[in-house]
Amino acid sequence: MNAAIPLPLPTSSALDEETARAELYGLLAQLYYALPPAPLLEALRVAVTEAPMAGGFLQEPWQQLVAAARAHSDAAIAAEYTALFGGVGKPEVYLYGSHYLSGFLNEKPLARLRSDLAQFGLARDEAMPETEDHVAYLCEVMRYLIAGDDMSVCHLTSQRDFYATHLQPWLEALCDVLQAHPRAQFYAALAGLTRAFAVVEAQAFDMLDS
Repeated sequence: MNAAIPLPLPTSSALDEETARAELYGLLAQLYYALPPAPLLEALRVAVTEAPMAGGFLQEPWQQLVAAARAHSDAAIAAEYTALFGGVGKPEVYLYGSHYLSGFLNEKPLARLRSDLAQFGLARDEAMPETEDHVAYLCEVMRYLIAGDDMSVCHLTSQRDFYATHLQPWLEALCDVLQAHPRAQFYAALAGLTRAFAVVEAQAFDMLDS
């Protein structure tokens, strides 16, 4: 999973806005998928925090994430990731949609997701240890649907339908858990950005339906 540090706020160009959306999904995917690599955290620490336009909805949560990256060492962020999402047995915080949608892992939501992915011509890499309902994988799919070259599936309708079915019903619950967890600091800030971005995405898709 590769992602550039994005400008998290839309600019006046529709093309720039779509690029920013794709890059932000890519950043979320990297930060949720595994221990953040040092170059990514360093890029985050020196990222621009001012919005290109005043009053941007994502500006404050983006600034909070950058501040959290600056306030914590690589080792501290790695330890937080392991404490929240790793370890042996049940993790403190689940990153899988099936857990939030059904209360169990590898249930019907995952089967439906795999069916929808197959319609896009997508399938999980066998080398990937996580199931497809991991939030990072879903963010990667959204990035593909925004920035991919296959115009038969990479368009706004696919983005809206996939988001509404496989992310929107449970992403807020994940953010709730992270922001309430006493050991979450950097990842609480990440959840704040995730929540704000989810609101922006939902509003944009609602406008598409109107």
